[in-house]
Amino acid sequence: MKQLLYPLIICVAFSCYKRTEKAEVPVRYGSNNGKYLNVRNIKIYYEEYGKGIPLLLLHQGLGSIENLAGIIPALSKHFRVIAYDAPGHGRSEQADSLSGALLADYGSAFIDQLKLDSVYIMGWSMGGNTALLLAADRPDKVKKVISGASNSKAAGLTQEGRDLLKEYTVEAVKEDKDWLANYQKLNPQPDKWVKFWKDNQKMWAREIKVPDEKLSRIAIPVLVIRGDRDMIRLEHSIEIYRSLKKGQLCVYPNVGHGMPESKGDMLCRIAIDFLNENADRETDN
Repeated sequence: MKQLLYPLIICVAFSCYKRTEKAEVPVRYGSNNGKYLNVRNIKIYYEEYGKGIPLLLLHQGLGSIENLAGIIPALSKHFRVIAYDAPGHGRSEQADSLSGALLADYGSAFIDQLKLDSVYIMGWSMGGNTALLLAADRPDKVKKVISGASNSKAAGLTQEGRDLLKEYTVEAVKEDKDWLANYQKLNPQPDKWVKFWKDNQKMWAREIKVPDEKLSRIAIPVLVIRGDRDMIRLEHSIEIYRSLKKGQLCVYPNVGHGMPESKGDMLCRIAIDFLNENADRETDN
């Protein structure tokens, strides 16, 4: 009996090991067999996870879907998460230029081409600004927004934040071997990285990111969220919140501009609570 049982145990153990090993392989968000959509004659890369109400995820400037890896798993348990790389970022081709208006225009076209009847939007930093613009521009589609670490004006940055952006020169990027190597590995136009960087610098230099008149006409629920150590001035976040008809404000302690990476679990809990709470209210009405 022992002679028969021993090989059986080995086989079962090996089988369990193989299943466990396979289950533990991490998903490479941003490089996970996504799709391309032709938007305004350029190819935009995106990935989808989960089912339910569509939730459009917008990454921060200079980033990509990779930077949302800490929040996609939890959010995709509740929503149909759709994350795309903004023009020139990640695996998406470059547009002629970069600006808040352009990013919102591409986001609007993306929603239409996917034929989404309604959508929630959650964006961080640059993505948070784009989320606000889409809320103002597309009330027919956008129903709820989470705008994280956003600034409607360049003056909304702390002095430290403004000084940091000045240090983000092309020469500085050449010294940041890790960022440049990763960008060129992902992007379909690796040799155009200098143009991409200069386009970002021009976008950062624009004083108005989200015009006051657009903020004031947003009629949907919007959660403005940030860390208490963010490079956005707290007074500016409060100003954005007060400009909104149905705004909510969350200031999370002991965290800076990188909350999606450093406090992803908590960010998801707050986001899910906000989106589901408003859904319940709409059902009651």
